[in-house]
Amino acid sequence: MEWMLAYALLGAVAGLLGGLFGIGGGTVLVPVLLFLFDAQHFAPEHMLHLALGTSMATIIFTALASLYKHHQHHAVNWGVVRTITPGILIGTGLGTLLATSIPPLFLGLFFALFVCFAAAQILLDIRPKVSRQLPEKTGIRLFGIFAGSLSSLVSIGGGTVVIPFLLWCNLSIRQAIGTSAAISFPVAIGGTTGYVVTGMNTAGLPPFTLGYVYLPCLLWTAAASVITAPLGAKAAHQMNIEVLRKLFAVLLLALASKLLLRVLA
Repeated sequence: MEWMLAYALLGAVAGLLGGLFGIGGGTVLVPVLLFLFDAQHFAPEHMLHLALGTSMATIIFTALASLYKHHQHHAVNWGVVRTITPGILIGTGLGTLLATSIPPLFLGLFFALFVCFAAAQILLDIRPKVSRQLPEKTGIRLFGIFAGSLSSLVSIGGGTVVIPFLLWCNLSIRQAIGTSAAISFPVAIGGTTGYVVTGMNTAGLPPFTLGYVYLPCLLWTAAASVITAPLGAKAAHQMNIEVLRKLFAVLLLALASKLLLRVLA
């Protein structure tokens, strides 16, 4: 019972953050799941894959609940979603292939500096030119490949890269968050499929797993996140826009700091 409660609490927090900031929630899920799986004495060689696969499967439900609420508030740019999603999926595949050949220190530092730069722009209220708009479809697709590759290589949700890009293109913070939440859904489906397929017939996994997805954990985290994700999305549309921008910038700085500590360690 204590594990069920822990999973539900974790799912509730991840869902709230996913709905509020459109980041999926994997940044919270993965490290906590590693701790919980270790406490349950899962095989060490499988814990990270189980945490990643279960987190990705949870994000399917979190993103779906979140994007529905953002859609009700007319905050999802579906044209951007349709255009960028194929590029992000391609980039995710490329990132997986490149992961073993690019030094993680270089990638981690590059990404952390990029996120810090984006956060500084928001905190200092440095706005793009009023005339700046979204690029043509080719430009959006190319950015999708970049965002998917980078997210896959450093294990950070795509929203951390996509939202600063959309803000730079003069979308409002609410539209950027809502659009990012919608993009998270197909990405999570693709990622979950990969972890299910690669984990099939793997020896040493705990009972009740589907590939690298631990189903008892998924049940409770998904159930809780589906409840709290719409609450986070609703709060994003009731909160003062400038407060929301500043909170997102602080979240970016926290993610960048966490990544730097992990890479330098």
